[in-house]
Formats: sequence, structure tokens, C-alpha cells
Amino acid sequence: MGERVAVIGAGYVGLTTAACLAHMGHEVVCADIDEERIAQLNAGETPIFEQGLESLLREGRANGRLTFVLGAANAAATATICFLCVPTPQSADGAADLQYLEVAARQIAPVLGADSIVVNKSTVPIGSTRVVAAWLERADVSVVSNPEFLREGTAVHDFLHPDRVVVGADDPAAARRVADLYQTLDTNTIVCDAASAEMIKYAANAYLAMKLSFVNSVAALCEHVGADCSPVVEGLGSDHRIGPHYLQPGPGWGGSCFPKDTLALDWMAREVDYRFDLLQTTVEVNEQQFDRTVAKAEAFAGGSLAGQQVAVWGLAFKADTDDYRESPALHIVQRLLDVEAKVRAYDPEVRSLPFEGVDVVADPYEAVENARVLLLITEWDEFRWLDFDRIHRLMATPHIVDGRNLLDRDQLRSIGFQYRGVGR
Repeated sequence: MGERVAVIGAGYVGLTTAACLAHMGHEVVCADIDEERIAQLNAGETPIFEQGLESLLREGRANGRLTFVLGAANAAATATICFLCVPTPQSADGAADLQYLEVAARQIAPVLGADSIVVNKSTVPIGSTRVVAAWLERADVSVVSNPEFLREGTAVHDFLHPDRVVVGADDPAAARRVADLYQTLDTNTIVCDAASAEMIKYAANAYLAMKLSFVNSVAALCEHVGADCSPVVEGLGSDHRIGPHYLQPGPGWGGSCFPKDTLALDWMAREVDYRFDLLQTTVEVNEQQFDRTVAKAEAFAGGSLAGQQVAVWGLAFKADTDDYRESPALHIVQRLLDVEAKVRAYDPEVRSLPFEGVDVVADPYEAVENARVLLLITEWDEFRWLDFDRIHRLMATPHIVDGRNLLDRDQLRSIGFQYRGVGR
């Protein structure tokens, strides 16, 4: 017999959590404050692009284990376990902004049943379980930390096949009840205190960001000394102490988690007077990588992109998602606009940008017409298989900056392109 679960928030984390818990046999009610989003979900539409999610939402609605309602209190009233999956965006000083978490906690407090459990699924600062408990003002309700480790584009797979499940609480019985939600999954379950669970999430994201900044620095050095980063990365990743994951050089890292979580962890360190120099350098190196990508395009254009037509392929922060929050492409496009380039962009899923000055088109060939240089920023697989003879004819000058080392450089050079990758 599954638990009666409420999920507050119908974003990437909330929808994935709701759909997967329903798939695992629990009775789930998912709530959001966005009336249009709830209407879409109740009409059978999936408001975000995420592999495998649409079929699980359809399954949950069909078997009656997944419903959608407007307002947190309407979901929490019948729940034994209530997940908070609301945004925790970055504040101006780098700290996590908990205003949405506080609103949700205060809305559900009056309707929660005795001995129910509230679960922080959102990425929250260390000590947030006690903060949420203070907002609830319910001595008969336990608060548990259960951080998510979902990658956009593979979130459903990550939820159902996790590397680990982390549950943290000061109440061991409450922690065990939350851990039991996942008992059908074949994985390691780490049960610990709440502060340690919250630290695991921040430490994991900060380490992965650091690994990416490290390999981008190695790639930059390879360019200066005449080495090829591809065999270098293969050699690094073959060492079992290092591993091959997150060792792909690129245009810089971004997305909805790494930027805000690294800055939030640095903020927490500063709050206790600890200088996390390694983390600060990780962020600085990432900014430098954006600059290096634009510098390669400027070099192809004779030193200046002012007034020049530039094509950009890829706007999402990674392939297989339509999310462009803190995307490397947006940082690079903004730098292109700052040097007065004319930018035309294409992405298979992103159709518009949150700022003016970029012509977002629906066809990759249209994007490259009369361009002095093409920048490939997001690693969509479809870019490999385009007609590059045609692209060569369409461009004003056949220059490509491949920010993902996705394309066949030998083939491109045989066609007549000038090519720059990363670390090559």
C-alpha cells in the first residue's frame, strides 16, 4: 500500500517527482500556483520537454494515481507525506531565495494531518529543515530533507535509477518513512541528519562544476601548447579514481542548478567566515570560458564582430531539454551583442529568448545565411547530420567555432571550413 503524497510545485523537479512516485505505486496529488499550467496538465498536455515524462504523466492520470490541483493546501489536506518542490532562485548576494518555500510552508501548515511529514525536495541552504519547521508551527509534523539529483533531459531515468537516495532528518522514524517511499528502487539509501543531507546536494553540484572548470582549463592549456584535449581527456577518464563523467570540455557550464548552487555554497561559506577559494575560482574559470568562446569568433572575423552577422546553434543549456536558464549560450550571446554583432540563432526546442536583439529562427540553415562565423553551443545530435556543403554555400565566410567538439573537423576542413574546437 503506497503513501498518500502531495507534491507542491509542478516544475521540472515537481512533475518528475509526482509522475515517478505515482508510477511506483503511491497516490499523488500535484499542486501549483500557475492556473494555466494546472489546466494544461488536467487536459493531458505536458508543459515541459523532458524525455519519458509525458508517458508517465499519461499513465498516472489513466490509473488514477496522479491528479493535479490548484493551490498547495488543496494537495496537502489529504497527504501523509508532502514534498516541497518549489523554486529557490539566487538572491543578489548569492544566497538562495526561500520566499517561495516559505509561502508554500505557511499555506500547507493549517491543513496537514497529525504525524504527517513535510519533505524539502527543493535545493535549500543547510539548516532549512528547522526553518521550515518554524514556518509550519506544527510540533506534530516532522520535516525531512530529501535532495534531488536529477539531470534535465534524463530526469525520469535519474529518479527511477538513482545513484543514491539521500534522506536526512532529526527524527529517525520520519526519515525511515520517507526512505521507504523508494524501497522498490535498486539503490543505496543514505540516512543521516538533515544538515548533512543538505550539504550532500550542494557539495555534489559544486564538485561537478569544479570538474568541468578544470577540464576547460586543461583544454585552454592544450590550445596554447599544441596538445589535443581528446586523448588527454580519455587518459584522465580512464583512471578509475577520476572517471570519465563531466570531463567533456565545452563553452562553459550553466543551467538551473550549477550556477546558483555554487554561489549559494560560497555564500554559506562566507557566512561562517570560511574562504572557499577553490569554489570561487571554479566560477571565475567558467566566466573566462564564455570569453574564450567569443574570442575565437572574433579572431575569425579579423578581430572585431561589430556589425557582423553571427550564427548560433543551440540555446538550451544542454541537449534534450528546452530549459535555457543560465545557459552558456545566453552568456555567450550577450557577449556577442555587447561587441555589436548581429546574432541569428536556432535551437530545436527554444523558440524565444528573455532579451531583445537576437533573431531566433526555426531552421538551422536560415540561421547561417550570410554569417561570418557559426558558433555551436549546445550539443544537439541533429547538428552532426546537417548538409555542410549547403552551409558552406550559405555562409559569407565558412568559419565554425565548435564549442562542444561535436562535429567532424576533418570533414569540415575538406569542404573548406576554417574550424576551431575546444582544446584542439
